[in-house]
Amino acid sequence: MARVKICGITNLEDALYAIECGADALGFVFYEKSPRYIAPLQAKRIIDELPPFVERVGLFVDETAETINAVSKEAGISLAQVHFDAGEALLDAIDLKTLPVIRAKCKEDLDRYPNRYRLVDVYSDAFGGTGSRLDLSWFQNLDCSKMILAGGLTPENLEEAKGFGFYGVDVSSGVEAAKGKKDFNKVARFIANAKCI
Repeated sequence: MARVKICGITNLEDALYAIECGADALGFVFYEKSPRYIAPLQAKRIIDELPPFVERVGLFVDETAETINAVSKEAGISLAQVHFDAGEALLDAIDLKTLPVIRAKCKEDLDRYPNRYRLVDVYSDAFGGTGSRLDLSWFQNLDCSKMILAGGLTPENLEEAKGFGFYGVDVSSGVEAAKGKKDFNKVARFIANAKCI
């Protein structure tokens, strides 16, 4: 049963509905160039209303450990998603648990961060939320138990990820009505389908 992260949360209504449907984690984008960007204080207002046992993930692009630590503390983030090429030293300098992201251009990229839980997304200059998909054949015969699959997932194509043993799946644009606003029907179907893979 895959864990589910609903990313690009910008409002309390979407956050609470995703949790009600069974989401394990919510993602807040602290990258100002993203259409799903949320200010730390705004994220905190949402996070303060969440029930316990929900992972609160902050997505960061090209930031220092100091900035990641400060924003995470201000917003109430529990996990830092490091969505850029980060060395072990930077990851170790972050005060909270980290989730490095592999922005994969080829199968060989999947060998990065072998001892860490990591999120695997398709390479894009926009740093996610593009709807582009990874080639699932790259994952054949790999241990995917510490990998979270992202990139172009929808309620309809999740079935294709079955059998690989991914730790979790991550979705943003695939469950949206508009950028930054979730489609409740898609969210419910995505989570229900993900719990079956």
